[in-house]
Amino acid sequence: MVTKHKKISIKPTHKPTLKTMDKEFVRFVALGGLEEIGRNMMFFEYKNEILIIDVGLQFPEEEQPGIDYIIPNVSYLESKKDNIKGIIITHGHYDHIGALPYLLDKLGNPPIYATRLTEEIIKKRQEDFPNSPKPIFQIVKGGETHEISDYFSATFFDVIHNIPEGIGIIIHTPIGNIVHPGEFKFDYDINGKPKGLETWKWVGAQGVHTLMLDSTGAEVPGFALSERIVEAELEKLFRAATGRILVGTFASLLDRIGEIIKIAEKLGRKVTISGFSMQSNIQITQNLGYLKFQRGTIIPLDAINKYRDDKLLILCTGAQGEPNASLMKIANGEHKNIKVKKSDTIILSSSIVPGNERSVQNLKDNLSRQGANIFHYKMLDIHSSGHAPQEELKTVMRLIKPKFFIPIHGYYFMRSQNAKLAEQELKLKPEEIALTDNGLVVELHRGGVRVTDEQLPAHYVMVDGLGIGDVGEVVLRDRLALAQEGMVVIITTLGKQNGRILKNPDIISRGFIYLKENQELLDEIRRKIRGILSRIPQYQPLDADYVKTLIRDQIGQFLYNKTKRRPMILPVIIEI
Repeated sequence: MVTKHKKISIKPTHKPTLKTMDKEFVRFVALGGLEEIGRNMMFFEYKNEILIIDVGLQFPEEEQPGIDYIIPNVSYLESKKDNIKGIIITHGHYDHIGALPYLLDKLGNPPIYATRLTEEIIKKRQEDFPNSPKPIFQIVKGGETHEISDYFSATFFDVIHNIPEGIGIIIHTPIGNIVHPGEFKFDYDINGKPKGLETWKWVGAQGVHTLMLDSTGAEVPGFALSERIVEAELEKLFRAATGRILVGTFASLLDRIGEIIKIAEKLGRKVTISGFSMQSNIQITQNLGYLKFQRGTIIPLDAINKYRDDKLLILCTGAQGEPNASLMKIANGEHKNIKVKKSDTIILSSSIVPGNERSVQNLKDNLSRQGANIFHYKMLDIHSSGHAPQEELKTVMRLIKPKFFIPIHGYYFMRSQNAKLAEQELKLKPEEIALTDNGLVVELHRGGVRVTDEQLPAHYVMVDGLGIGDVGEVVLRDRLALAQEGMVVIITTLGKQNGRILKNPDIISRGFIYLKENQELLDEIRRKIRGILSRIPQYQPLDADYVKTLIRDQIGQFLYNKTKRRPMILPVIIEI
């Protein structure tokens, strides 16, 4: 049921005693999003009902070679999928929607509450996963209240992020109203005053038990940079450019992309798009009427040679240095249609996601070596984060006035800084703030919040090609060992009856030493192997696994003593 919501404040009908506080509580658990940037997923549980917020993915870091994505562990929810009443999606970024194709079936394919744009982005992504169940959508708008189950209902309100149709949620529960504003920042008018504060005052007027607040910007002082300033700086750069303009940004930064195209139209430049995800997102927003351009503004990528360089603007994915994205292909000379020219102006209109520092630096270096003029957010005001910094967080705290506070989204330090802001601004005591971690169960009572000792499974689930969860810590450790120390394969041919060596052991090295330049070490390894085998009693039947273990352990220690490196030792025994 959908209703237009004016004011709802759920209060207990009697003053709760300690006994009723112990019995009446809502369980809150984050399965991702705390302790990292991304993989955002959390749920609330009351009696036999579960409500999920977001189902996002995380991109791999350097110490996770070969991994495509990291998704939440839903083993607890899978065991209770019949209790899941709905999934609310706060906005269309992949760190909030990206794990849906992998997990929908495990969660029982419950209804997804999302705005129209978020729905379309999810549906577009689902096309790549034909075996995933077809999502069931309930479309929501700011100002509406949706009855989700017997114990949970949700009132939605609009927030400003860097993608259209971001929503915040007032979750109405038996213990009170819980506010999850999603991810947000303030927008500003031409005089620098924040817009939309009335929405936050209205949320606060509903009576808020617990406020959950994004912590990504909690260590950043001041207010967010206005998008109007970003647009003005970009226009200055565009006007000064004498050749092609290449802009790298997030494919989901749709508000910024729309403004960039409008500036290009004003300056008489044609726009082409390099990157499938960005093309898809722009097409979706055009279909929904969010982005409107003049006919002929956007041209096909393979038509760029028909226009003068000073009449072209190229929008690219890959500003984070992703190896297969458009901008990195351009930097490496691998792009089919675009080669770097010295007259190019390349603008990186995005900040660096933590963990991507080295790849972004490599991207800038490779582009700079080819003579391009490069500008990024540390040089000019050409990017504004979508996450509220300290002063905006404090303003929301003051307007909402919650009784209790849970900092969410971000590393522990970010969340601890957010907790300190709540202590200062709201005069909350430490016991009125739940500073929790992934998997820890938090109990929300009418009269308080409590982080328990109960821990649900929340470790990483790796997606590697078609494999989901089959790459664990052991496999990753082996991959890192191979990448850092290399591998030595030792092939030994033995007599099956007496265990004697029938030929000199063959040694193959990959990533450890160059064999032709290390003959002396190879001879020592062979002598060591003969010594190992000579100590095995000849009258016993040959135990190949035992021999492999001896070679692996003793040759491994021998090589470490010689080189201070630990290559992976793979013994191969051939019995004749």
